[in-house]
Amino acid sequence: EAATKYFIIQAAASSLILFSSIMNAWHTGTWNITQLSTYPSTITLTIALSMKLGLAPMHFWLPEVMQGTTLSSALIITTWQKLPPMSLLLMTTNHLPPLALLTMAIVSILVGGWSGLNQIQMRKIMAFSSIAHLGWMMAILTMSQKLAILTLLIYMMMTSSLFLIMISTSTKTFKDMSQLWTISPTLTTTCMLTLMSLGGLPPLIGFLPKWFILKELTNNHLILTAIIMAIFSLLSLMFYMRLTYTATLTISPNTTNSMMKWRFKPTNIT
Repeated sequence: EAATKYFIIQAAASSLILFSSIMNAWHTGTWNITQLSTYPSTITLTIALSMKLGLAPMHFWLPEVMQGTTLSSALIITTWQKLPPMSLLLMTTNHLPPLALLTMAIVSILVGGWSGLNQIQMRKIMAFSSIAHLGWMMAILTMSQKLAILTLLIYMMMTSSLFLIMISTSTKTFKDMSQLWTISPTLTTTCMLTLMSLGGLPPLIGFLPKWFILKELTNNHLILTAIIMAIFSLLSLMFYMRLTYTATLTISPNTTNSMMKWRFKPTNIT
């Protein structure tokens, strides 16, 4: 089911990209997608790339697809699969509508934070985290491409770290996160730092791109936008802190001699 949803969404987005190229070629006589000159083609391309990335309001497929896949596939979807659409956005950023990108950015930060508050599945939480972080990238894309790339790289690094911890410990839900300490205290500490970094708490590395983005928005006289984004990011910080609390501050006061979780991987008995 998840594979079918992913295929349909990606195929539809690819068709829209091709349709945008056809419209641009019809008006300009060139197939170069980096030289979009008509408003319909730029809007169509923006919608298509938003669908591929999972930006709000075209984000509905991302949490469901990630919940229906394995942790390894979810890691690929949230990191590696973001590179092709982001590359196209960076190539065409001079022709894309800034107001549309900024609006989608603010909506994505709001939706990513608000929708992640009530989730108990780790893959869905990471999906909404992806949506919120993509909002920060879109907000700065038309002003500073280097800063957008920096934000993407830091996001991919932190998300990969968290997913690798989840894969190595078979953590899929909040309940599993509360039992993470029984496997490895070191991984628990690393998980805590990664989550707080994703939330953007200083002095961790996740604070760096958000600080630079807010500073760049302020320099471009978008003070109200910067304030709104900073306020909406508190929603994301809330569920990151919930995860941090669950993973590190709900440790049982009793000592245990077992370093295994109370759930075993299924094994084939032959």
